[in-house]
Amino acid sequence: MMVSKQHLLTYIYLLVYIVLSSGVILYNKWVLSTKYFNFPYPITLTMIHMGFSGAVAFFLIRIFKVVAPIKMTFKIYATCVVPISTFFASSLWFGNTAYLYISVAFIQMLKALMPVATFLTAVVCGTDKLRCDVFLNMLLVSVGVVISSYGEIHFNVLGTAYQVMGMFGEALRLVLTQVLLQKKGLTLNPITSLYYIAPCSFVFLFVPWYFLEKPVMEVSQIQFNFWIFFSNALCALALNFSIFLVIGRTGAVTIRVAGVLKDWILIALSTALFPESIITSLNIIGYAIALCGVIVYNYLKVRDARTSQLSPESLPDSVIKELKMEKKTSDVYVPNGEANNNSGGRIGSLPDSDVDEEASLIPHSRVSHLGRSQLSSHTS
Repeated sequence: MMVSKQHLLTYIYLLVYIVLSSGVILYNKWVLSTKYFNFPYPITLTMIHMGFSGAVAFFLIRIFKVVAPIKMTFKIYATCVVPISTFFASSLWFGNTAYLYISVAFIQMLKALMPVATFLTAVVCGTDKLRCDVFLNMLLVSVGVVISSYGEIHFNVLGTAYQVMGMFGEALRLVLTQVLLQKKGLTLNPITSLYYIAPCSFVFLFVPWYFLEKPVMEVSQIQFNFWIFFSNALCALALNFSIFLVIGRTGAVTIRVAGVLKDWILIALSTALFPESIITSLNIIGYAIALCGVIVYNYLKVRDARTSQLSPESLPDSVIKELKMEKKTSDVYVPNGEANNNSGGRIGSLPDSDVDEEASLIPHSRVSHLGRSQLSSHTS
């Protein structure tokens, strides 16, 4: 009975995530679109989200002391948090700007390129190896997206460029998170992540806002509804927390399936809510091809992760040394089933959930960051 309750709670978390993620994206589109609420200032909207999230995290940590802040030095903040926050803010800025030019449905189709952007960035930065099977799979995804773009009736080069830049900004953030934070041994929970990253992202966004949007906002009559922006920022904050809850209770495979389901729901809802969004048969064919590539890519990463977890190369050096010492002191053969009950059986000490988390390219301390890209590339 307890297992069924746990499964039910997991499904509820997944449902909450899908609802919040879809709602935030549709809400942002409605706010930014000149045909609806008419607030075409994506940098301002992103700054509102970052400012609100940072303020909530400050109160939770400093006032209510829900969690304790981690040990953060100026050097770590300058070399790790600042570059990660910069790419995080740029990915949100470019992603939200794309809503001004292209439809939500087409944006979701373009997001199929996210694995391609992540893989290429990881290869260039040296955190992943260029493999023939993965490379061919990335070509399949790219071909599918190109076909889908060719079938887009309201294709806009500028909007597509913004969306692609946003995805590569997110990919760079993921790789930097893997390279920088993991080397420092830092683990950020959802509250501490917002506490350190949101204010820095706000400051970074202030520079382009001052030169690009502030002059326009001064001469134009803008409508500022407190409850609209408050509820919009609250939904974005809730989405951030729901992502971490989902990642904590499910594996990478479940997360990716939920992401695909969310994309289909968003495509259907956007065409119903925004009449200007028109889906053609070529859109569907191209997206289906790209989706097949994404599914194969997910399978390859899960398979590689499970293989690496079972291989001695994936073990820490200290564990390998202990195993070698035990082998020298005793030549007695111990079956695998019995080894797990001994001190030398640390190979079997890794929980199954770790295997799924490694399938996201980033270990547990970094899963939350990649999860944002897999679950919702633009949470603001």
